[in-house]
Amino acid sequence: MSAPISATQVNELRKRTDRPMMECKSALQEAAGDMEKAVDILRIRNKGVGDKRAMNETAEGRMGIYVDPKSATAAIIEVRCESAPVAKGEHFVAMVNELAKHVALKNPASVEAMLTQEIAPGKTVTDRINEVIGLLRENMKVQRFQRLTGGVFGEYVHHDGTLGVLVQAQGAANPTVLKDLSMHIAAVQPTPAAVRREEVSQAILAKEKEIAKAKAEATGKPPQIAEKIAEGQMKTWFAENVLVEQPFVKDQEKSVGQVLKDAGLEITKFVRFKVGEVAV
Repeated sequence: MSAPISATQVNELRKRTDRPMMECKSALQEAAGDMEKAVDILRIRNKGVGDKRAMNETAEGRMGIYVDPKSATAAIIEVRCESAPVAKGEHFVAMVNELAKHVALKNPASVEAMLTQEIAPGKTVTDRINEVIGLLRENMKVQRFQRLTGGVFGEYVHHDGTLGVLVQAQGAANPTVLKDLSMHIAAVQPTPAAVRREEVSQAILAKEKEIAKAKAEATGKPPQIAEKIAEGQMKTWFAENVLVEQPFVKDQEKSVGQVLKDAGLEITKFVRFKVGEVAV
């Protein structure tokens, strides 16, 4: 007959796995008190829960961002789940933030590669996700991530977690301006098509020029005047769609480019993720 399972053992297993007390006790009983075997049992059970829920739709989720100034590395990640309450819960939030840190520091080549990497000794990213699936009983999956290196960073995650922006820039670190810039990108409509004019894709540019030309010709003005009208329409389009030319949300008298220049910064790149977008 095996020795009884003590409350101390159950508490230790709960701390290690974050599983409910009765599940920890059951696993310890099955493992005859062997702590490491009980951990493995819970991992297998969690995987079983994950497999059962794998086909459930994951329409909710949140963003996680991690910035490591020491290595000049940052990452943003989107992780999906089934319901909004779970997306806002402490266990899911903690896991998403851990995964963002993992991406920044471990540099996985893809979501698939990330899932097989160790996030802790003897524990893969998949194991960590399955732990939370087992706890919250919802399907969860990593949707996408992006990692940036070099320079200084700004970040913003909306209060409900459904929108996140990561900004990369060159220059002296200025946390206030960089966060304000991240919030600008999150708030402004339309979302910037590019940082600068020259970075707008040729396909988008050709389409907008065609639209501007058609509108100008529809005025019935002489060709020379219509051409000027089209040029003015394109100038307006750039001011609305190119980040550095947009009026800054906190000071409409200045463009984003002017605000950055005043702060001694030059933006390199931005990443804007919103739950529900198609991953690219």
